[in-house]
Amino acid sequence: MATSQLDPAKTISQQLSISLDKVKATITLLDDGNTLAFIARYRKEKTGELDEEQIRLITENLNKFRKLEDRRTVVLKTVKEIGKLDGELEKQILLADNLTVLEDIYQPYKPKRNTKASLAREKGLQGLADLILEQPESNIKSNQYVAPFVGGKVETPNQAWEGARHIVAEMINDHAGVRQSLRLKAEILSILRSTKIKKATDEREVYSSYYDFQIKVKNIRPHQTLAINRGEKEKILRVKIEFNERDSLDSIRSHIKVNPLSPLSQHLEIAIEDSANRLLLPFIEREIRRSIRVKAENHAIDIFAKNLRGLLSQAPLSGHVILGLDPGYRTGCKIAVIDKTGQVLNTGTIYPHKPQTEISQSKNALSKLILDHNVSLICIGNGTASRESVELITELIKEKHKNLKYLVVSEAGASVYSASKIARKEFPDMDVSIRGAVSIARRVQDPLAELVKIDPKSIGVGLYQHDVDQKRLSESLTFVVESVVNQVGVDLSTASSALLSFVSGIGEKLAERIVDFRNKNGLFPDRNSLKNVPGLGEKAFEQCAGFIRINDGINPLDASAIHPESYQISEKIMKNAGTSIVSPFEKRKQAIEIYFQKQTSERLVSELGVAKSSLEDILEQLIRPGRDPRDEGTTPILKSELLSMEDLTSGLILNGTVRNVVDFGAFVDIGVKQDGLLHRSQIPQNTVLHLGQVLQLEVGQVDIDRGRISLHWVKS
Repeated sequence: MATSQLDPAKTISQQLSISLDKVKATITLLDDGNTLAFIARYRKEKTGELDEEQIRLITENLNKFRKLEDRRTVVLKTVKEIGKLDGELEKQILLADNLTVLEDIYQPYKPKRNTKASLAREKGLQGLADLILEQPESNIKSNQYVAPFVGGKVETPNQAWEGARHIVAEMINDHAGVRQSLRLKAEILSILRSTKIKKATDEREVYSSYYDFQIKVKNIRPHQTLAINRGEKEKILRVKIEFNERDSLDSIRSHIKVNPLSPLSQHLEIAIEDSANRLLLPFIEREIRRSIRVKAENHAIDIFAKNLRGLLSQAPLSGHVILGLDPGYRTGCKIAVIDKTGQVLNTGTIYPHKPQTEISQSKNALSKLILDHNVSLICIGNGTASRESVELITELIKEKHKNLKYLVVSEAGASVYSASKIARKEFPDMDVSIRGAVSIARRVQDPLAELVKIDPKSIGVGLYQHDVDQKRLSESLTFVVESVVNQVGVDLSTASSALLSFVSGIGEKLAERIVDFRNKNGLFPDRNSLKNVPGLGEKAFEQCAGFIRINDGINPLDASAIHPESYQISEKIMKNAGTSIVSPFEKRKQAIEIYFQKQTSERLVSELGVAKSSLEDILEQLIRPGRDPRDEGTTPILKSELLSMEDLTSGLILNGTVRNVVDFGAFVDIGVKQDGLLHRSQIPQNTVLHLGQVLQLEVGQVDIDRGRISLHWVKS
């Protein structure tokens, strides 16, 4: 049996418009067990400096290609086993370049359960069906064609004709060309219509926009698809795809020719209509619904991934002793104080809100903690009783602690973390509810280190996140977390197993072994000592070494992003520059900069035997070792006063922090209870917003009754 002539590298190169050599090199590196992060950072000379996103797309398309090849093998084997594999069919199967085309070709040969057509075949009516499709021209009357097929299980000519037409209808349905033509035409011309189910109750009128809604399928937006699908799932909306019957019949007739001169033409016309209405149109509706759902889900996952990247990439807010406050009513507000390194100093619970309303006692307890630990920042969760807690803190600042600042923080996922295995291991003796306050404080101090402990799906920055394919969502979000963790680097002396698990080449089990080894044997003196961890072999070390940092270790290069495989080149550069790794940093930096100014890059590449891209990365790290890319971002806006919606007026200019980015714009925290909406029409073209970004905005309309604030972009 022949094999597919499709070449994965060539196919992917054409799909992504990336040169063939680069794709081939990337596939080889992936097949050799290298991680995406490692390839993007340390194998630029082999991939032609492809970035992380390009390598991800190559990986994704390679997986799709191999899935197609696996399916192709199954199809060829199955068709051969039933004795239907001739040269032409084999050629079609081998040339199919996507799963849809392959499945269309395979459709006639798929094992089928009992159908009207299969029952008719059992009665011996396949021959009559073949005659209907042949459309013979003759003077023979139709009843003479049917006569040989009447008898036994077929009692009358009408039964014979009906059975034969059922076979023809199924054969038309199984015709690859018919399916492809109909699918293409439906994608362009079909209409999606949604209506409210009469007896359905939509108390908040969430789906009112779709009670009587129609749109061409090709024009529907992702958020509309997801909203309609959810409304249908909740049995509030009825949804259907409408496709003109004449268009569908025309598509079929372009492949199945009716001969008006044949005495069997009428039977073929009936079979065509039956195939369209009973088989093809329901199939096309399912295909269209699936297609727009997948497109919408991919878009939603993409938005979620971008939001998550923005959240994880927020600049750490270092240098503060922080009091985390997880607000609540009856069960009280949980409190945790952490020092500048994230260690918990004190915890407690206060009851300032109803039903206890212990305002004075709560203020005194807070004030004592602030003074005892020199707290400079209070972080308040944005959930239940958040507004009242902000009022309490602003009063306390005004009365006793003028220099104190506060910040309202998203507490999404804090409760999930509190009850997690990671939290139990980290704080075995701490009450579950208090752990949430620790998380709220730490996620400001170092967002990445804290948020990696939480399932990304629980962080709450997605649109319709529970309605999309959960496997694809998890894969996409895991990629984002791994990407950010490896771009930033991880301090091996302090990193949790949760953070280490996302480092290139490590994973959950090795991460736990590393932490256990560190706890038993003390801090790692250098990167090479990682090899002493049980189960961490040469390949894992190669993949992870450049992404871990050891500050104040034996070798200062271990604190940089320079891979150990490039240490000799780094030392040679420093030697040529008249300096060394033990020289004071400023002197070393100055010497290296002068050395590079005197040389051409071409000469250095030749002299050092290293690729230009690698040389540039090494130079960057020698001059700015361990640079944290998050430091280039903006830090949160710290506040001391309370602002209410009543204080807002149209035209007021203020700063706000992006909390969520969605299809129709961005929600921005401007310091009041309700986030304002910056509609996409207000965002300049080609401007990309990310979570945590600080913007200067103008207040538009304020609707206090409905709790809505519109914001305008301030022109610079």
